[in-house]
Amino acid sequence: MEKERELYLTNVTVVDPEESMPVVNYGYVHIKNNYIHAFAEGEPPHTNGAEVRDCSGCCVMPGLVNTHGHSAMTLLRGYSDDLELKRWLREAIWPAEAKFDRDITSTGSKLAMAEMIRSGTTTFMDMYHLHINDVAEQVKQIGLRACLARGMIGMGAKEELAEKRTEAVELAKNWRGAAEGRLEAALFPHAPYTCPPSFLEDVAADAASEAIPLQIHLAESRQEVSDHYKDYGRPLISHMKELGILRPSTMIVHGVHVTEEDISTFRDAGVSLSHNPVSNLKLGSGIAPLAKYMKQGVPVSLGTDSAASNNTLDLFEEIRLTALLHKGVAEDASVVSGKEVLQMATANGAAMLGFSNTGKMKRGQLADLIVLEQQGLHLQPENNLLSHLVYSASGQDVRDVFVNGRCIMRNRELLTIDEERLRYDVKEQVNKF
Repeated sequence: MEKERELYLTNVTVVDPEESMPVVNYGYVHIKNNYIHAFAEGEPPHTNGAEVRDCSGCCVMPGLVNTHGHSAMTLLRGYSDDLELKRWLREAIWPAEAKFDRDITSTGSKLAMAEMIRSGTTTFMDMYHLHINDVAEQVKQIGLRACLARGMIGMGAKEELAEKRTEAVELAKNWRGAAEGRLEAALFPHAPYTCPPSFLEDVAADAASEAIPLQIHLAESRQEVSDHYKDYGRPLISHMKELGILRPSTMIVHGVHVTEEDISTFRDAGVSLSHNPVSNLKLGSGIAPLAKYMKQGVPVSLGTDSAASNNTLDLFEEIRLTALLHKGVAEDASVVSGKEVLQMATANGAAMLGFSNTGKMKRGQLADLIVLEQQGLHLQPENNLLSHLVYSASGQDVRDVFVNGRCIMRNRELLTIDEERLRYDVKEQVNKF
């Protein structure tokens, strides 16, 4: 039986994204085993020999949740810039990925996890079509929380397509609840432009019969929407509804080129959105109408997409851009608040990935926490911490990271990844393509 674990973070300011102000000023957080046991002002009444970690000059908040990415593609960072989505995929990304082997994908995934830990992400979504089972093993060893999906492109012989579906379902069933509950799973057909209607209909049926969440890239570019109507004679979103893709527990990624009627369809179907503004901007795809999603009550979270189209996995960058971008688009500074964006990056994302007991600064929640230093000049004066976290902070301010109450980065040192070896492996694997 594992020995009981207790830790006190002392002299720390506690931030709850659901509140406008810190809930504790210069107090402590008590972590017991995997959970947030207590937090309060002042010094802990007693520690009974538990580990005590001084966090003077720091704040603690729920870890960030990245609801969309392709971790193996981190090795394609900077590989192709300044191309729109269709050309980017066909001329650069897909030819490069054709050279990916198991070592390349494994190294890319580990690099992504290291970068996410360093910048405060404790939970992530990963979709990829190669060696995704290895990613599950890495998540177990490294200590992060993740929702995984074996990506599916609906091209090939009938037997091959059936095999993809079977593999995706079996992997999802095997992963769910593994690694002390740190793993969840989804089914992820790539997109309507790579998956014909019959395949999408079959995957939707799999998701329904096996009670597995569904995710899909949807309405990312204007051309995708127009080509779909040209090819099938139906509007993209209503066609997805007919095929059963839009259902409770479906998360669409991007959702850039949609009408208010489309958003109403999402709301009525119980669909949520992973908003990926940096990737959408870099690929020239456009800007999702976030204010309209929020007005209609569609749940929204944040994702980085891959490092190939971002080029970082720093979710603080997505937080700041989301808070600024939509104010400018709407010409209304009140259209989305900093507090709402922080919630998108924490509790909203956790719930959308199936982790309802994390993402909040609440007693009894799983202790997925990050400690940020507040001493940087860009965070002075210390007069509005919530504002600073949204508009000023970056992943470089993260000092410590905890998942399930276990520390996986301490004083900016990765505890579960050999960073020196990782740098060497990255150089070795990149030479292959």
